[in-house]
Amino acid sequence: MSAHFKQDEPVDTNLLDTMKQGVIGKPLSRVEGLAKTTGTAPYAAEYPVDNVAEGVLVTATITHGEVTSIDENSIRDMPGVIGVVTHKDLTTRAAQGTAGEAPQQSPRTVCYWGQPIAVVVAETFEQARDAAKHLVVEYDVKEDAPIDPSKVELEEQDDESVDQGDLDTAMSSASHSVDLTIETEGHASAAMEPHAAIASWDGDKVTVHASLQMLNFNIAELADALGIEEEQVRLVSRYVGGGFGSKLGISEDVVAAALAARELGRPVRVVMSRQQVFQCIMRRSETKQRLRLSCREDGTLDAFGHEARVSNLPGESFAEPVLQSSHFLYGGENRKLALKVARIHRMTAGSVRAPGEAVGMPALEAAMDELAEEAGIDPVELRLKNIPDRNPEEDLPFSSHKLAECLRQGADAFGWDSGPRKPRQRQDGEWWIGTGMASAARVHNVNEAKARVTLKPDGTALVETDMTDIGTGTYTILAQIAGEMLGLSIDKVLVELGDTKHPRGPGSGGSWGAASIGSAVYVACRALRETLAERAGVEADTLSLKDGEVVDGPSIVDLLEGSDLSIFGHYEPGDIEDDYTASGFGAFFAEVRVNRFTGETRVNRMLGAFGFGRVLNEKTARSQCLGGITWSIGAALTEALLFDPRDGHLVNCDLAEYHVPVHRDIPDVEVLMVEERDPVASPIQAKGIGELGMCGGAAAIANAIYNASGARLYRYPMTPDLVIAALPA
Repeated sequence: MSAHFKQDEPVDTNLLDTMKQGVIGKPLSRVEGLAKTTGTAPYAAEYPVDNVAEGVLVTATITHGEVTSIDENSIRDMPGVIGVVTHKDLTTRAAQGTAGEAPQQSPRTVCYWGQPIAVVVAETFEQARDAAKHLVVEYDVKEDAPIDPSKVELEEQDDESVDQGDLDTAMSSASHSVDLTIETEGHASAAMEPHAAIASWDGDKVTVHASLQMLNFNIAELADALGIEEEQVRLVSRYVGGGFGSKLGISEDVVAAALAARELGRPVRVVMSRQQVFQCIMRRSETKQRLRLSCREDGTLDAFGHEARVSNLPGESFAEPVLQSSHFLYGGENRKLALKVARIHRMTAGSVRAPGEAVGMPALEAAMDELAEEAGIDPVELRLKNIPDRNPEEDLPFSSHKLAECLRQGADAFGWDSGPRKPRQRQDGEWWIGTGMASAARVHNVNEAKARVTLKPDGTALVETDMTDIGTGTYTILAQIAGEMLGLSIDKVLVELGDTKHPRGPGSGGSWGAASIGSAVYVACRALRETLAERAGVEADTLSLKDGEVVDGPSIVDLLEGSDLSIFGHYEPGDIEDDYTASGFGAFFAEVRVNRFTGETRVNRMLGAFGFGRVLNEKTARSQCLGGITWSIGAALTEALLFDPRDGHLVNCDLAEYHVPVHRDIPDVEVLMVEERDPVASPIQAKGIGELGMCGGAAAIANAIYNASGARLYRYPMTPDLVIAALPA
């Protein structure tokens, strides 16, 4: 049996609010936590596969050109070498920007330094690695490939352009205005688990254990790469050690393992080195952003300009959506927004950790802080004054809006001083101390999702979907939703994820996972309740289930009568998406200390207040917020991709030189969850949270640096040398 729900209207009432089990929203520990902490949860490279050979990717040592020859004989006699796979699909850029088809290219084209071009397979990893280093490759090099985004002609993205009113006139006649340019460096996803895949064939069918985020799209991508049908492909990705966008599409390790296994007639494992992950897998684009803001004497915005330059390879459709929240976050009737792309030969730019807002919001929120200073208005009050009632560009209502509550509750909990703000008012020895704040916003998305929920004769439930859990808590929240709806404790609910033999989930990306797949499970459980109610002789809307029984009635086991009861739940976003602007909102507050001699910045404490619809699990949601705030600290102070200006190769391609925040960098962090119900966002009234915690937090730190030391910086990350250079005399 199946149940389908297409959301065309708001869902104002919700069964989750009337259930009796009492597990939804609770801070329950992850159901897979024991398996992960004891090392028994298998990640992609760890599945036991007999007779597996080891493959190592060979990567290009030129910036742009053609591979003219690969001399397989140059390594044939090396110990353990089984073969070299040089299929032309290995030089086709993987589906990295967003899940979907890779761009069409000429065979054997190299588009960036470090692009995979072959895979060497041997009996052991060490043998394959050694042989890969000695493989002789010849190229036809194309000279003068552009690698500097500031030195190429830009392509404007028409779908991002907005031109309303007269921005220039509003700026010139404004009571207060700022016109500034802010730059951000590129970022790497830097997931803990490297990209890895094990492929094995059974006749014309292939099974690949891989580290992937979106199996619903990945199965089609791999089938296309192999020239076979989707029915011939099975992907397994039960546990993923982080993705952050880098595993949205299939990457070269997956294609290489599958091609090599087919060609050599035995299973092949390909694991990227940490350096290869950095060099081959997508980057977040660097940005250059111009902000023009003006307000009247009372602080009301009348001009809002945000223009940005990003970069990507030629032929790629993805452009870092820097302006995503700028379209609706604040008012201002005179508006100009524009996004332009520089085509350069660095590795593919794609979705990395809250694409768009993660770098757009820090620039906007730093500009808002400067405008607040120009106007002599408290930064919190400036933001409160400019929250629009409707989307200022599309005149759409918001599905729900908690920015004001987040600002007020966050300021109160943090102890925000709304009095006159001047730099260098607090000092502790050689450290200046200051505070800063910023708004948070992240667009809400949902995606089509399918799941099967089965009640078993022993009174347990089984949830099946190919949805992945990339460390966000999907296993647990699906057990909570099913348990709440069916009156079961979560230890009575088994959740099976990450296998394409199950119904197609929405995949993990864009912070849409929980709301989307949770809605599919909700739809299935609602239909199961209707059948149980009929068997119990009560109305479905009055059915009350708890601890495996109908309250004051028979047990679920009795109602099942020895047979499975299974429902295929199908959730589909409907026309309602076009009728509202849906977003999560929040506010960041930070206190920092800046060393007056070295320019070093340390974050003393940080608070985030967030509104994102229904909280499905208080513990996992808080963890997501903490992770986002940690990313914010990295974006503000340490993280930057650095490229060699001669050939465009990435020079800091490991976790020793690409500086993600570590435990000692992170201070006391407080999270406030301003819970709400968003009837438009999803049938379970929840919105995305995974990325909201990164969207604007870096600006709170930047603004605190200024308040502490007087240094206004216009480049992220704000490293000590930049702070020293920006300190006033």
